Order: sequence, then C-alpha cells, then structure tokens
Amino acid sequence: MTVRRIAALWSYIETAVAAAALLAMAAFPVLEMVLRGVFDTGIAGSMGFVQHLTLWVAFAGALIATRQRRHLTITSGASPLFPRVGAVGRLFAAGATTAVTASLCWASLQFVRSEAQFPSAGVGLWVPVWVMELILPVAFAAMTVRFVLQAEGRALMVASIAGIAVAAAVGFAIGGSVPAITGPLIALLALVLLFGAPIFVFIGGAALLLFLADLVPAAAVPVEIYRIVVSPSIPAIPLFTLTGYLLAEGGAGERLVRLFRALLGWLPGGLPIAATLVCAFFTTFTGASGVTILALGGLLLPVLVQNGYSGRFGLGLLTSTGSIGLLFPPSLAVILYAVVAQVPIPDLFMAGLVPGAIMVGVICLWGIWIGRREATPRVPFEMRAAVSAVNEAKWEIALPVIVLVGIFGGYTTLVEAAAVTVVYALVVGLVVHRDLRLADNVLGGLVKCLSLLGGVFVILGVAMGLTNYLVDAQIPSRAADWAAAWIDSRILFLLALNVFLLVVGCLMDIFSAIAVVVPLILPMAEVFAIHPLHLGMIFLVNLELGYLTPPVGMNLFLSAYRFEKPLMEVWRSTLPFLVLLVGVVLLVTYLPQIIIGVPG
Repeated sequence: MTVRRIAALWSYIETAVAAAALLAMAAFPVLEMVLRGVFDTGIAGSMGFVQHLTLWVAFAGALIATRQRRHLTITSGASPLFPRVGAVGRLFAAGATTAVTASLCWASLQFVRSEAQFPSAGVGLWVPVWVMELILPVAFAAMTVRFVLQAEGRALMVASIAGIAVAAAVGFAIGGSVPAITGPLIALLALVLLFGAPIFVFIGGAALLLFLADLVPAAAVPVEIYRIVVSPSIPAIPLFTLTGYLLAEGGAGERLVRLFRALLGWLPGGLPIAATLVCAFFTTFTGASGVTILALGGLLLPVLVQNGYSGRFGLGLLTSTGSIGLLFPPSLAVILYAVVAQVPIPDLFMAGLVPGAIMVGVICLWGIWIGRREATPRVPFEMRAAVSAVNEAKWEIALPVIVLVGIFGGYTTLVEAAAVTVVYALVVGLVVHRDLRLADNVLGGLVKCLSLLGGVFVILGVAMGLTNYLVDAQIPSRAADWAAAWIDSRILFLLALNVFLLVVGCLMDIFSAIAVVVPLILPMAEVFAIHPLHLGMIFLVNLELGYLTPPVGMNLFLSAYRFEKPLMEVWRSTLPFLVLLVGVVLLVTYLPQIIIGVPG
C-alpha cells in the first residue's frame, strides 16, 4: 500500500470516527429523553458517554483541522509580516509547531499511563476512562506527523523534524536548566505566531514550559484539557454548532431572508434589518467564529447591492453582524463563560437579552438611516406574501422557541436541548424541506463543523492548562492586589478593563480568551464589587467588539477572505459599525441597570 493510500485511509477513518461520535452525542440524550418519558427509565451512564464523546469529537476534529490547515492563527487572511525575514520565520514556526505538538503528545501519554495505573470508575459502567482518554496522545501524535508531512519544501520539513528533537532536548537533556531559558523560549513562541504558527502552539508551549520550570509534570496540561472538555455543560457547544452548520447547509438562510424581507421590506433599510436578524439567528448557534460570514456572505451581499446599497455598506454590515447574536441563547460563548466563571447558565442568558437586543437594534437603526439617505427601494407589505414567508420559515422560527422553552421551562437540560436541535435540524432538512442530502450537505456540514470544533477545542484545552498554572502561581490574586493598590476608582477600573479586553479580543479568539483571561479578572472585579453577571456582559461585548477591531480582528480577516477584498477596504467599511458598537459597550459597562439580574 502506497503512502498516499495510507494517508487517504487514515483521513477516512478519522473523519468517520469523528462524525460517528458527534452524531452519537446527539442520539444519546434524545434516546434518554424518550425512554424517560415513555418507560420512566434511562440509559445507565449515558451522560458520561456524551461527555467523553465530546473529547473524541474535539481531538478527532483537531486532526481534521490539521489536515485542512484550518488551525487558528493570528495571521489568518493577512499578508506575511516582515517579508525579508519571512522564510527564516516560517522555519522557526514549523519547528515550534512540531515541538509543541510532540511535547503535548508525550505529556498526554504520561497522563493516560497514570490513569491506567490507578483506574477510576468506567464510562458507562464498563469502558475504562483511560481508554477514552487515549484519543489525546493519538491525536497529538498524528498531528505532529501531519505537520511534518505538510511541510512545503525540504527546509521546512527538516525544521519540522528538528522541532521534535528540540522538544526531546528541552524535556530530557536540559532538565533543571529550564527556568533559565523559559522566558526566551516563550518569547520565541510568541514571535513565531507572526509567521503562521497556530495559536495553540504558543498557549500550549507556554503552559508546558512554565510547568516544567516549576518541576511540575507536563501531564498537568492534558489533565486540564480533559477536565474542561468533559465538563457537564460543554457537550452543548459541539451540538449547537452542528445545528448551525446543518441550517447553513440547507436553505434556512434563504427562507429567513424571505421572511424578514416580507415582514420588514416596507421599512427604509428593511433589507439591512433582515440581514442583521438573519446573521444574529445563525450566530447564536455557530458562535462568533465567522461561520455566519462564510455561510451567508455569498447570499446576502449580492442581495444588498442589487437593492441599491453600496458595496462598502454591505461589506461593513455583514462583517459587523458576523458575531452580532453572541449574547442570545444558545450562544456557545455564553455557555463557556458561565462554565469557567461558575455562574448559572440560565442567569447569564437572561442577562444578555437586553444588551444583545440593544446591539441588534443599533445596527438596525443605522440600516434605516442609510436606507433613508440612499432612498433605496422598498418592498410594499403584502399580507399574502408575509403569510407565505412565515409558512415557509415556520420550522426555523420554531427552533429557538423549542430551545428557550426546553431550557427555561425545565423540560430539558442544556445538553438535551442541544441534542434535540440537531435531530430537529436533520429531520427538517432531510424530510420536511428535503434541501439536505446525506452524501453532500450533511457530510459536508459534519466535516466543516468538526474542523471548527477541533480548532477551537485544542486552543481551549491548552488554554485551561495555562490558566491552571496562572492560578497555582497566584497570578489572579496578585493582579487583584495590584488593581486595589493602584486603581482607586471603580469607573477608572471599568475603563481600564474595557481597553484591556478590547486588546485581548483583537489578539485571541473568544474561547481561548474566556479560558485564560476570565480567571484573571474575576478576583479584580470582586475588589471593585462588580456583579458577576455584569462582568460577564462586559467581557462578552468587549470580545465581540474585538472581532472587528483593527489590525487583527478575526472577522476582518474572514470577511477579506470570503469577499476577496483588501483588508484595508474591510477596515474602512466596518468603521461606522465599530463606532456604534463602542457606544453599546460603554452603555453596558456603565449602566448595569439594563442587565437583567444585576441590582441597580
């Protein structure tokens, strides 16, 4: 069997395993609900299976993200920095990437070995936990090999192989001398981010080096990866994400556009309002990951331009609304923030309703103003057309209602509600509308979803490892003491927090930022008596704004990629929206009374 055939077989196996695990995650909770309702019984250990299947989905997805070169980098969509030294920088980036992934493989292997020596209760009463954990070293090993094989040219391949040797040298040969070179090595990891190294390489490498410098076993990092990924609420994230992809793969976008256009097209700016609401709907399921821009951009931008709106306005609107639904249920970012900050998920969802509505409302008002100024054509309201559009989109309209009633009515857990949405989206797409095809849309949606989840979860996991080190080193409490000593005003602290979080939002994706930054700011917020729900809203709206903030806001890059526009043109097009959203951020920060659940 040739190398190419082996690689193709391996790719098929990893995709099949990941897809089967993701679909099983949806099937178990739904089957559990049916059995509970009909026979007043359940499936022993089903929730444990679902949580551990999340681990398999995450890291089989990470393999797919590696195969598709989809790991998140801070230079995504941007021109290479420093062209004259770009070649050398790419060599260092290639070496650092394999060094870190090989080190994570070794650390994960140590973690699994320790778990096998002292086994705990099995998953579902019969599968040993360490068997489920084997995906960690296997995935990191396969990622390392794939990074080597993907190297373009002999020099990059040599650098990739050398990175594995460097990892071995740091882990074994240098030993106790690590503290002396920890700082320079972390600085080097930060530098290679500029030359295309994935973000997880910097975060994971920094965590490993810091633990090694303190003579703590490197297995501390995979321990935290395992702990966060198998948390009880985390399975909702891949399930809601899959629902969003299934909706995008079908005709849900077109039906929702027709619906909102029929209902609101008579208004000045009716079409931008419709586009904003459609984007908000999709972002609630897919998160602020840019999926909305990639999935709906090709549909919405031509419609806006054909109806008299300038290309610049359409580009700015769709770039800005790519994360506009971040605060609404069942937002993935809200779920993850609640898990990390240990606040009730329903309370945080309630807290986000008014700020989220204000954000959407501000963008809609801007669309109305532009519509009046440009005197764009309107669509007269027709009851027959409106009723027809509502009838066509009734299944999509019902979806968020099912989620809200299920969760807030106490009928389902968060994970069960997420599983129901997957089954619902499949039934509607395959049976009702028949705009999903198993071999095309469903499989394509699964692969795209898994690639995104793999890229997100590998960052999230290593970020929790770094967070664990920071907590052990008492960095959050020291930061709180510093803030109390140097900042004597609650208003000044909130302003400094806004600036800090805006910078974080520019440089980090929201999921890794939640894992790394939230534990740092929680103690400081307590010093200034900031309500936990208020802090959550401040954090989330700032990170949402960071996706649009030059020079490296992620939605800017994704929009430039999707619409094939120069990055500078995208920056200019989003500026009015950025100014409007800054106003909303300040409103949320300094008027906590608008947040449900926060005392006035």
